[in-house]
Amino acid sequence: MSGAGAVALAATGGVLLLALGFVLGASAARRGGRRDLDLGTPVERATFHTLHTASLAAPPLRAGLTEETARKAVRRLRSLLGTEALCLTDRGRVLAWDGPGDGHHREQALARVREVLDSGRGQSAHCRCEEVDCPLRWAVVAPLTGEDGVLGALVAYGSRESAVLARAATEVARWVSVQLELAELDRSRTRLIEAEIRALRAQISPHFIFNSLAAIASFVRTDPERARELLLEFADFTRYSFRRHGEFTHLADELRSIEQYLALAGARFGDRLTVTLQIAPEVLPVALPFLCLQPLVENAVKHGLEDSRERCRVTISAQDAGAEAVVVIEDDGVGMDPAVLRSLLAGERTASAGIGLLNVDDRLRQVYGDAYGLVVETAVGAGMKITVRIPKYRAGVHSSPGPGALA
Repeated sequence: MSGAGAVALAATGGVLLLALGFVLGASAARRGGRRDLDLGTPVERATFHTLHTASLAAPPLRAGLTEETARKAVRRLRSLLGTEALCLTDRGRVLAWDGPGDGHHREQALARVREVLDSGRGQSAHCRCEEVDCPLRWAVVAPLTGEDGVLGALVAYGSRESAVLARAATEVARWVSVQLELAELDRSRTRLIEAEIRALRAQISPHFIFNSLAAIASFVRTDPERARELLLEFADFTRYSFRRHGEFTHLADELRSIEQYLALAGARFGDRLTVTLQIAPEVLPVALPFLCLQPLVENAVKHGLEDSRERCRVTISAQDAGAEAVVVIEDDGVGMDPAVLRSLLAGERTASAGIGLLNVDDRLRQVYGDAYGLVVETAVGAGMKITVRIPKYRAGVHSSPGPGALA
């Protein structure tokens, strides 16, 4: 998404600027010979108050500009500016108002906002208010911008004309705009992950579905009970694979889906496929990206059996490694040329297996960082071993409770 680096830099710069004020204030206090740890100098207290208030206003804004988020943020923003009143608007209405004057200043505020929307530039002006007791005499309207242009405005009211208020309101509006752009980045990231999951779902081979149903049908007369069990496994597998609930899942749920996949593959390949599972119970609650292991197992079966006529052993282990869970998926199939594998993971080649490996590798790196990409060991005729390291705890990574709905 264009502008992501600039947004991140602007947000970081704002925090560093405030933190720098705190450090300078503390340094000045030390130079003054202060030895006691009291509430700090006025500079230190003001800096802390600013940082604290900004930290409280940021989370709602990171969800976008709506009535609910504006209502949660407007009081904090007013406190940040120290104004008589403050309101947040979108392009057509006042979303939230904090302070006096809402009843008789709202329409006037919207009129000024429309002018700002047309020009894209902020403005300040005297308020034409006939109520003697109303403290709102000066208004500063600053645009709130995003990827798609001006999204709305911040309107700050004071009791008198003030250049300081004009500059402060403009800077706060810029800070709010940064939060809104970060919210858009979060939404873009979510859309990207959803698109990647759809790509993985589309990669569930129609041939696998057809062959699974054919294998189930072959047992209908000879072994009706097994046919029934396989049909239930097939239903559960497809329900999990095409669910829409949540970006993350538990390792236990992912492994259960893999067991169902292997049961269906076993019905097709019979004694040609041998599966060994080694699972440590303590890692089962670990959260991980949805559908990040099943494509790796499907790849192992494909290269172990569908690309050869020999028997194949697939070994899946999930072990506790302190702060991480380590999952290893290994097969003794046909393997792959390491040079071909590197080009697949770099996106330079397209292949059904490569798309799955690349997709999973990308998603792991997006969620956990580059240190957590796939580790693949392979050679032609030597099978393939894929190692996945999953941090047990990572901010923002948690499985949503409850069953998922079908896509």
